[in-house]
Amino acid sequence: MDIISQLQEQVNAMGLLILNTFGTLQRDAPPVRLSPNYPEPAANASEETIDIMEHPKTMSAALVEAAKKFDVLVTALPLSGEEAQLKRIAELQAENEAVRLELQKQLEATEKELKQVQELFDEAADNCLNLKKPV
Repeated sequence: MDIISQLQEQVNAMGLLILNTFGTLQRDAPPVRLSPNYPEPAANASEETIDIMEHPKTMSAALVEAAKKFDVLVTALPLSGEEAQLKRIAELQAENEAVRLELQKQLEATEKELKQVQELFDEAADNCLNLKKPV
């Protein structure tokens, strides 16, 4: 897998970690009284005992590890100067031009063949309509 694909995979993994972290924090957050006018929120006795202090630590550690891996992948990207990039662009443009010329030749040859087939078809259609035998 190339470096760009690995970076994309790592960004996706980090997004998933962030989504799960926020979801878990939201799910496990204890109830809070919004106003002194409302009664104290009822404790949910049926829930399993969850160590809400441990989840954020574990998830943030996983997110930090993912970010470090992303940084390692970024530093592994090949660095090239402006001259190297311009040279590569010129090479790609020359290659593109060569391919364009080859495709143009193929298109012209195909159009010529199509014209010949069309002429033969027209001749065959005329012979069939006029009930002439082919020469």
